[in-house]
Amino acid sequence: MSCPGDGKSAINVLGVGSGSGEIDLQIFSKIQARYPGVTINTDIVEPSSEQILSYKERVAKTPGLENINFTWHKKTSSEFELQVKEKSERKYDLIHMIQMLYYVKDVPTTLRFFRSLLAPDGKLLIILVSGNSGWSTLWKKYGSRLPLNDLCLYITAGDVADMLSADGAKHQCYDLPSDMDITECFIDGDKNGDLLLDFLTETCEFNKNAPCELREEIFQDLKSPGCSSVKNEKVIFNNNLSAIVVESD
Repeated sequence: MSCPGDGKSAINVLGVGSGSGEIDLQIFSKIQARYPGVTINTDIVEPSSEQILSYKERVAKTPGLENINFTWHKKTSSEFELQVKEKSERKYDLIHMIQMLYYVKDVPTTLRFFRSLLAPDGKLLIILVSGNSGWSTLWKKYGSRLPLNDLCLYITAGDVADMLSADGAKHQCYDLPSDMDITECFIDGDKNGDLLLDFLTETCEFNKNAPCELREEIFQDLKSPGCSSVKNEKVIFNNNLSAIVVESD
């Protein structure tokens, strides 16, 4: 597999949903290590003003970024798509979409658009929860019974890989093992456990407001092999992620 920056004096990078930039700066560090002295032109698409401010503060405090040109776009991915279609011709050697496709309404169309922005030999990196994670088990079984809002989709890397395959997009998938101790969820009255349960179900005050039957079913499944394992009397949730690397057409 060819690398996006091979033979280039400048590398164009697009970060979609970059948040406060912590992962972006790690990516830039890897690029700089492989291509010393190469100019990096990066566009950052992020709808949150607070996150953009945090990103800029992080950049200001981080040494060794002199060869990186940052441009921030306070936009959603769909708003950025409209902007690009109107006036931009830039192609990107690397586009990364890390833990953000949950917040896109039309995932197949979004994937096609960002694939169209890849330069020759460019790569699109997508990271989402794995199709064999505990999240996938919960979402498949309980998604229709949880109060899904307009801001979030129950989508896994397995779903995205299927969409890419249906479009004939060449891609590779890589497992990123991860786990999370959720033992506190099963301690009655534990505040941290209640907050963790809210996070797992994406439901505010789930323990207090959920129907008893649903609560009992989810508690049972959270301890099941489909979601978790028990190690040293601790319940360890399967938080596995998957990275998908999509090649340019």
